[in-house]
Amino acid sequence: MNSSTAVAGDPCYNYTALDQPWRATTAGQWHNCDSNWNGWYRLLYYGMNIRMPESCTNNGRCGTSITFWLNGPHPQISDGIISRQACGMNGGCCDYSVSIRVKACPGNYYVYEFIDPNICYAAYCADVSTITPVIDPMKVNSTTAPVTDDPCYNYTALDQPWRSTNATRLGVCDNYFNGNIWYRLLYHGMNIRMPESCMTYYSCGTEVTFWLNGPHPQISDGIITRQACGSWTSGCCQYSVSIQVKACPQNYYVYKFVSPNVCFAGYCADVNSITPGNNPMKVNSTTAPATSDPCFSYTTLDQPWRATNGSQMSICDDNFNWNGWYRLLYNGMNIRMPESCINYNRCGTFATFWLNGSHPQISDGIITRQACGSWINNCCTWSVSIRLKACKGNYYIYEFVKPNVCIAAYCADVNSITPVTDPLKVDSTTAPATSEPCYNYTTLDQPWRATTVGGSYVCDNSFNGKAWYRLLYNGMNIRMPEICTNYYRCGTSDTFWLNGPHPQISDGIVTRQACGMNGGCCGWSVAIRVKACPENYYVYEFVSLNSCNAAYCADMDSITPVIDSVKMSSTTAPDVSTIQPISTTTEVPPNITMSAGCQANFTSQCGADLFNQIENITAQVLPQAMVETFLGMVLNAQEQLLKVEAANPEKLVSYGNAVLNKTEKLVSTLVTPTKTSYSLNISLNGLELQVFAVGPEASMKEIPQLSVNSTQMEIDLIQISENNKGSAAVAFMSYSNMENMLKPSFFKTTDNDTVKTMMSTVVSATLPKTSDPRLTKPVNFTMKHIEETDPNGTLSCVYWKNTEWAVDGCYLVETNSTHTVCSCVHLSTFALIMQTKPLAETGFQIYPFMEMLGTVLVSVGLVFLSLTLLTFTVCRRHLRMNNTPRINLCISLLLAHLIFLLTQKFIHYIQPLEMLCAVLAGVLHFFFLSAFVWMLIEAVLLFISVKNLTKIRSKQKEVLGWKCLIIIGYIIPLVVVGVSVGLFPGGYGSKECWIKMEKDFIWSFVGPVSLILAVNVIIFVIITFNLRSVLAKLNNDNSHIKQTKKIVFKILVQSAILGCPWILGFFTEGNPVLEMVFLFLNSQQGTFIFLVYCVLNQEVSHTTVLVSLTLPNI
Repeated sequence: MNSSTAVAGDPCYNYTALDQPWRATTAGQWHNCDSNWNGWYRLLYYGMNIRMPESCTNNGRCGTSITFWLNGPHPQISDGIISRQACGMNGGCCDYSVSIRVKACPGNYYVYEFIDPNICYAAYCADVSTITPVIDPMKVNSTTAPVTDDPCYNYTALDQPWRSTNATRLGVCDNYFNGNIWYRLLYHGMNIRMPESCMTYYSCGTEVTFWLNGPHPQISDGIITRQACGSWTSGCCQYSVSIQVKACPQNYYVYKFVSPNVCFAGYCADVNSITPGNNPMKVNSTTAPATSDPCFSYTTLDQPWRATNGSQMSICDDNFNWNGWYRLLYNGMNIRMPESCINYNRCGTFATFWLNGSHPQISDGIITRQACGSWINNCCTWSVSIRLKACKGNYYIYEFVKPNVCIAAYCADVNSITPVTDPLKVDSTTAPATSEPCYNYTTLDQPWRATTVGGSYVCDNSFNGKAWYRLLYNGMNIRMPEICTNYYRCGTSDTFWLNGPHPQISDGIVTRQACGMNGGCCGWSVAIRVKACPENYYVYEFVSLNSCNAAYCADMDSITPVIDSVKMSSTTAPDVSTIQPISTTTEVPPNITMSAGCQANFTSQCGADLFNQIENITAQVLPQAMVETFLGMVLNAQEQLLKVEAANPEKLVSYGNAVLNKTEKLVSTLVTPTKTSYSLNISLNGLELQVFAVGPEASMKEIPQLSVNSTQMEIDLIQISENNKGSAAVAFMSYSNMENMLKPSFFKTTDNDTVKTMMSTVVSATLPKTSDPRLTKPVNFTMKHIEETDPNGTLSCVYWKNTEWAVDGCYLVETNSTHTVCSCVHLSTFALIMQTKPLAETGFQIYPFMEMLGTVLVSVGLVFLSLTLLTFTVCRRHLRMNNTPRINLCISLLLAHLIFLLTQKFIHYIQPLEMLCAVLAGVLHFFFLSAFVWMLIEAVLLFISVKNLTKIRSKQKEVLGWKCLIIIGYIIPLVVVGVSVGLFPGGYGSKECWIKMEKDFIWSFVGPVSLILAVNVIIFVIITFNLRSVLAKLNNDNSHIKQTKKIVFKILVQSAILGCPWILGFFTEGNPVLEMVFLFLNSQQGTFIFLVYCVLNQEVSHTTVLVSLTLPNI
């Protein structure tokens, strides 16, 4: 920094630029979560100045859910650095708040000292109405480090080929990055960088693939901040984090990676960017002096769960901040890593890591060994390189690194236990006396951490493992509990406790496992360091829990008076004024299980047992993660019951009622008291739900429109809350598969001859934990149609009444071609049903008569297609005509019609298997398109034959070779299907296992077919006129008249072979006669091909006679 323009340390010249357009107040909602702040920041918008908004900003904007704005005016330059409240909007304008520092700078811009909002998903906004040009030379991070700390020469190399964009999924999870270290990407020693465009998920060795949303910087740009986007099923940027990037000399880049906060996710490396590594790499050259013997500078790991006889506890060593050397102990005794393959599901984890080689001798010094991770049938599914050393006293030390896979851990061999004969020296050289953690810590005097306090939504994701903390309770000493703590205590959901005794002063710094209660006592875990201090207190090196909502607990039974002079850092503890305890009563956590027998062979009784377990839950509040798990079990049981009881509709009704009731019971446990308001959303395979709650201090006059799975609900929850002492909650759920249990045929009407069709997804609405559930006015539902409406059909808004669909209290307000608005005076389970006359058809739903007719006609067509192929096979050596198009047309039609017939026959068994349904839809798309391409090829060849009618016998085979025709006939439809999948991966697998109607995806079939039909009709008309002129020249004797009639018949039949009757498909809606004509002509293409090219073909007739005469002589 230039000393003439600014004083050293002035944040106006020492900041990080945040040029992240997603922060704009006009940007929509993503899943960004602001964390890992460190220092001062300047907001930019595509290189222009922008500042925080000074008024309430709607939630669901700024690329996040909870939008933070500045509650007060920005300062003037003369004000210097000031403190302001930043408010988070989530229903109310200031539901959450933190205190940040702000300064006005010359050049008309501002810098902010952001801190973690301590809640997800939340982010600081940027007001687009404040954009101004940049008129100052931006100086970003110009004083952050001396030249020797330049990240271009102080980084860690990541030479991990599995990160490449052409690598497949391995289950890697990059949640170990903490935003404090710089990394350089390499590929087998060569330079590589992050991709700058959207990546396909399930690549780069992981599931959610992170890419750089913006160009890499130039060297002159210095350190910049970029958005890293995670690609997943819902879009290219379903998840995102902010990382720092710098361009370095010699054509490489360094990145300051942070945890993606989602598993399984990883940063990608673009294989198209590989360049030779032509610089001497300087990687972490200052990590340790050569004189530091690791045998006397290590951290002990006395964690009995690592033993090879330990059971699975879901421990993940990828969450540990490994840094330095470690010594394994087992209840105070020496233990070492196993040297042979260990069964998975041991050592407190799933994938068990063992040492692939023998331990060294003391004379060997430090060596490098491969540590292998065992999984299922492979002893070395994953591997990392670690360093180890043998020490005097018969023990070993290891320089562990992250396994880069969850859930995995390093094992300790119980057969290697020996007594400790040396004085343990743990971390004896880690810090000078001035860095003694007992006198260099931050106090956490936060009573809500007490084990007697109920749960709320605190999230300890701000710790970075680089600072020490002392727990206090209203000024008195308190420590972490050493036994399992009930969930939904300590001001949070997942309660973390110390899995092991606290150390003695003589033990120095020890490493302990901190376990999070969620379904089991150790549903989550991290490794933290602990130290006992004089005057009877402890300090902890807390790390981020990477699980929201989760927090470290403080044991109320351990309170003692403070007898020392508390020495704490000046850092202020997070503001927890909004935390509201929920309950101090102790609930026994439910343990819902599915027996091994039911997992292997599901029966109706298995479903009944599961529903009974859920019915017996007594807890009023459950963690969201636990509720999602139980809901997943209910939905899985629903899928299994649809298979087991497919032939018994009455039983399906009973189980459908059970699914509705148990879902509503579980969802009610998500509702917790609030003073203002809150909203939560859950999306599972088969269920989407939204819960919205308001409290007595809610400032809104009406709640936002609730929306799940393209269905919206409007309810006057504010008025309902006034009838319930100011508090009320609504739950809105959408079931994607419920119509297969609660079938539309259960809609009883006066005209029972009508055909009922479900026109919407089934939705439910309830008022959980609301004592007076009476509605103050009708509730409106806007339902999206899942089928095309029949102009002659009747739509009804219905609700589920025990065993049937009914209309009492519900009526249709308005409707159009895509949506219908229903209004009801009560809450229940709702749907939209259309009644049509028999023999009508909606898409692929063919009713009894048409279904029987279609099955018969398609079956007849399949027989003649098979006969045609058999005839061409027998006569292939005697035919001079090129039959390649006809043979492949028959193959494509045969497979398309056969798969279609079988799919519709077993549709009730296939529908629950979404992946199979989607695959069958894609296969049908391919074979039908292939058939149309072969029709086009046949039309073109027929046109060439007619044009050269006099030379037909000599030139037919010379038009195109059969290999070329095969490529054309199958590559074109394959490309169309491939492009369709790439543009809309979820476009296949409708209710009928065909192409979905969403986003006009049906045009991926209708478009190419329409083009081919148009060309074929034109060719057919030209062929007809050419033959007319030829026939006009023939003599009018009887033989020629007979020949003319035969040719005319062939022409008419040829029009069906070329697919011309498919045009009728555009006009069949609501016309049963046209539908039957369409069905007959297009199902009998195989019959027409057999007639024209087998029965009426003289070459085939002669060959058949020849074969029939030859067979008796064989």
